[in-house]
Amino acid sequence: MATCAKVLTKVGAAHFFVLYGAWGMEMDPRAGDGEAFVAKVEAVVSPVLEAHALKLVDLQWRREGRRWVLRFFVDKPGGAGIVDCQRLSHEAGDVLDVSGLIPESYDLEVSSPGLDRELRTDREFAWAVGKDVRCWVREPVDGRLEFAGRLEGAGPERLAIAAADGGTAEVPRALLTKARLDPLFRRT
Repeated sequence: MATCAKVLTKVGAAHFFVLYGAWGMEMDPRAGDGEAFVAKVEAVVSPVLEAHALKLVDLQWRREGRRWVLRFFVDKPGGAGIVDCQRLSHEAGDVLDVSGLIPESYDLEVSSPGLDRELRTDREFAWAVGKDVRCWVREPVDGRLEFAGRLEGAGPERLAIAAADGGTAEVPRALLTKARLDPLFRRT
């Protein structure tokens, strides 16, 4: 108790404090990266994605400064262009407005994943199968810390990366420090 008293005299007691999620109050389901909220947004927007043959690579809901930002990263065979992103932005915005899922104002951003996108989630790795990737591990695997090649498979435990020499490396996902797309023009 003496330590607590010293802290209170130096810092002062708080006038009030709110703990969401306790005493029957619910946390804002949109706070942070709330997976349940993101799943609801995806479910509402998926018919629009399907109508335009777009594949959702990533979906983010974040607070940036004073505003909330909803970001869609989409792709399709041959790549998603500006027109695809504009169309999805307008139609997804309309569908989300009608759904009432997001009552306050927010910024809606739609873009392609990018040529050298960093891969983090299972969904992103699944999307990247068949594409060229480069990844790094924290401990040597077969004497190497870096792997580059075509991503042949992506499971929860391992990545299968086919190298240019014809060999395939099995890279444990638990050892990954970074993985990203590796555009052909960056090869030396």
